[in-house]
Amino acid sequence: MTSLDKPTEETTEADDARAVTEAALFEAFGGLRGMVETVLPGLLFVTIFTLNNDLHMSAIAALAVSVVLVVVRLAMKDTVKHAFSGVFGVAFGVVFAMMTDNAKNFYLPGMLYTLGLALAYIVTSLAGVPLIGLILGPVFKENLSWRTRNPGRKKAYTKASYAWGFILLAKSAILFPLYWWADTEQLGWVLVTLKIPPFLLAVWLTWVFLAKAPAPIDVFAEMEAAEEAEKAEKAERDRRRQDADGTPAVSSEADGEAADPRGGRHRRA
Repeated sequence: MTSLDKPTEETTEADDARAVTEAALFEAFGGLRGMVETVLPGLLFVTIFTLNNDLHMSAIAALAVSVVLVVVRLAMKDTVKHAFSGVFGVAFGVVFAMMTDNAKNFYLPGMLYTLGLALAYIVTSLAGVPLIGLILGPVFKENLSWRTRNPGRKKAYTKASYAWGFILLAKSAILFPLYWWADTEQLGWVLVTLKIPPFLLAVWLTWVFLAKAPAPIDVFAEMEAAEEAEKAEKAERDRRRQDADGTPAVSSEADGEAADPRGGRHRRA
């Protein structure tokens, strides 16, 4: 290897790591379709309510489009977790708005969820188990190995969780005063406007932190390697026992059968 080849290989490895990180974040947070599924019900609600000031029609339309999005996911045999979470969020908003006969309350459950999630990101970071690591660990096949075995990665997850927490906290600081002071249309349009930009900022910061972090430890690959090593060790022990006593080893995979000294097998009586 020449001195010119090494930087090229290191650059390629870094690019591969970034590509893996991008793909994992895309999968974890739903990608473009997930953003559409997040925005569309609220956008439909505030549009219809702005046009005709009809709470029931706006709520039913928002819930209906959420259900349609889930049906489309099911028909395409795609992941439905983001669509289902959207349905539940819209359903809570619809029920709350209908029960109180206040259109602004359609947005309140989602706002409370955002505030609670912001606090969860910050509190878990302070506790040393950053929430973003709990979310992305299984996606990167590292589970919780980053907590004790990969301190650089834990630091990146902590930074990312703080970023998510403070971004969502800032969003809540904008929305809750509007809930009290603005009318339904103003609150709705501001909320729709703030759906995507803070999310994209948080995802981008997560990508920046993780792209600079050490690679994840693939615990699934380690488990498979340990199983293979255990099988090889058992086979070696069986071979040594056979060499020592001159009798064939009995394989655990062929229960009820014994090896024939001449190389064949026969069924025990």
